[in-house]
Amino acid sequence: MSLAQWAKHGWLRPYVTNRSQVANLIAISDRDLVDAARGISDDWKFGIAYNAVLKLCTVLLYCEGFRPEKNLAHYRTLQALPLILGAERQGDADYLEQCRVKRNITEYDSVGQISPEEAADLLRFAHSFRAEVITWLAQHHAELTPF
Repeated sequence: MSLAQWAKHGWLRPYVTNRSQVANLIAISDRDLVDAARGISDDWKFGIAYNAVLKLCTVLLYCEGFRPEKNLAHYRTLQALPLILGAERQGDADYLEQCRVKRNITEYDSVGQISPEEAADLLRFAHSFRAEVITWLAQHHAELTPF
């Protein structure tokens, strides 16, 4: 399925972004990457690293001309990853879906659900993913690159 087909199903809507918005989303992600490395609980590290990745996925989706509808917005934003970067990224989308579910549990239902390894793994993924998004942005939407 394509992003255009998702839009036909009502899961996405057309959206026009700009360089300033992209710069702000990347700046939020950068702030979160710094904050997640601080001496805070693993639950919060994980949640903040998740937010950093979510903002980077939002950059991808916005630059491709779409925004998720309110219902399942995080889910759709993360699941769009292989539609934008290629089918070989489905494993990353699946990993991020697991992170989304864990983040929701630790955010709303239960404390101490995130191990130090899980927090560190997501933070490492977020740093690596940031570099990939910046490279993709320069290659596919140079006009929106804030750098």
